[in-house]
Amino acid sequence: MEKLTQQSKMNTRLLIFPAPFQGHVTPMIHLANLLYYKGFSITVIQSTYNALNPVSYPHFTFCLLNDGLCEAYDKCPPPKAFKILDDLNANCMEPFRDCISQIMKDASAEDQERVACLIIDPVWSFPGDVANSFNLPRIALRTGGLSTYVVYESLPLLREKGYFPPNEKNLNDTLLEFPPLKLKDLPGEEHYDLITCMLRETNTARGIICNTFEDLEDAAIARLRKTLPCPVFSIGPLHKHVPASKVSIWKEDQTAIDWLNTKAPNSVLYVSFGSVAAMTEDEFNEITWGLANSEQPFLWVIRPGLIQGSENYMLPNGFKDIVSKRGHIVKWAPQQRVLSHAAVGGFWTHSGWNSTLESICEGVPMLCLPFLGDQSMNARFVSEKWKIGLQLERGMKRDEIEKAIRKLMVEEESKELRSRIAYLKEKSEVCLMEDHSSHKSLNMLTNYILEL
Repeated sequence: MEKLTQQSKMNTRLLIFPAPFQGHVTPMIHLANLLYYKGFSITVIQSTYNALNPVSYPHFTFCLLNDGLCEAYDKCPPPKAFKILDDLNANCMEPFRDCISQIMKDASAEDQERVACLIIDPVWSFPGDVANSFNLPRIALRTGGLSTYVVYESLPLLREKGYFPPNEKNLNDTLLEFPPLKLKDLPGEEHYDLITCMLRETNTARGIICNTFEDLEDAAIARLRKTLPCPVFSIGPLHKHVPASKVSIWKEDQTAIDWLNTKAPNSVLYVSFGSVAAMTEDEFNEITWGLANSEQPFLWVIRPGLIQGSENYMLPNGFKDIVSKRGHIVKWAPQQRVLSHAAVGGFWTHSGWNSTLESICEGVPMLCLPFLGDQSMNARFVSEKWKIGLQLERGMKRDEIEKAIRKLMVEEESKELRSRIAYLKEKSEVCLMEDHSSHKSLNMLTNYILEL
């Protein structure tokens, strides 16, 4: 995609405000890159916690908010992601207001570039009030899927019907209003306030940008376009619009690619549970032996904090001898490069939306082990709606894990999974072509921003 001329930019600047977690930063920076290539100037507003290095993005202007958390949370990821989000929301509002004030003042004084709008991650609780005080239009980026958003919007109704919060006695019951979801797939009661905030900040925005595409979530897109008071722009998959750029909070271990280069096509299981999820030591050990006993090659991301209460890990005695050169472990991997590698034939994932979408785009079937938030719903859609993966439950034993890995990688069922996800991969490519859904929606978004 060629960058537009300076004249085509119409001297328009966009403000981008990502939440400082890997799964939220990634789509926001992909969006920022896309809009930059469409001709807009970009200012990224970010907290000091997990801040991106501006040197890696010379085409953006950066504004840093002092969140006061560097000493309290000097580890990445934090022990409790929801706790740090609460602290960020409490500490960043005034620095954010000062930042917006200075940006608007500079834009007025220079009389060159107008600030068209603010694009936010709606897990921030305060940008709406601040933007309104400056008469600054605000657009929300939905970093998760739209099918889960529809469920979130329905939580008050589900509460009235007695579905939410889920009852321990009927967790395996199908949620009749949203098949194939089960009651246990609904978010926990502890997430209700965050969901309410996210819905408010999204539904009061002037528009919603969605990292999804019509052939994947057509029903949810159509429903929200009917019910929401603002336009919905489904322009995903975001990471496929423009040349890929590194959007990683942590250093990526490139030995993952070197190791994959030595493996046969479709032979490797890539294992990564994202940037926030944490498991017990017992779960870790069962996964370890499940991988070993499966006899399948694997690339495993074991980041600091993956085991609850510990920054480090210890592999069981005898594991390395059994696995030998069949397994490779890194702290963090260049995931998009890994998933697009010919050697990768399966992805064991926590079912975060970015990972799910990236796996679909590369045609890699999934083994799903959700941990929190919308991950259980994503996993259910992968396994039972789109039927492009298999779902595991927390606490599974090594023999069950071994069987699931072999089913995904080498048994007859794997052929059906690969066929279905290859179809969706093709759809994810077609939607970006001229006059197709995501391409048209992107053009509509560009015009909409210019008219604000």
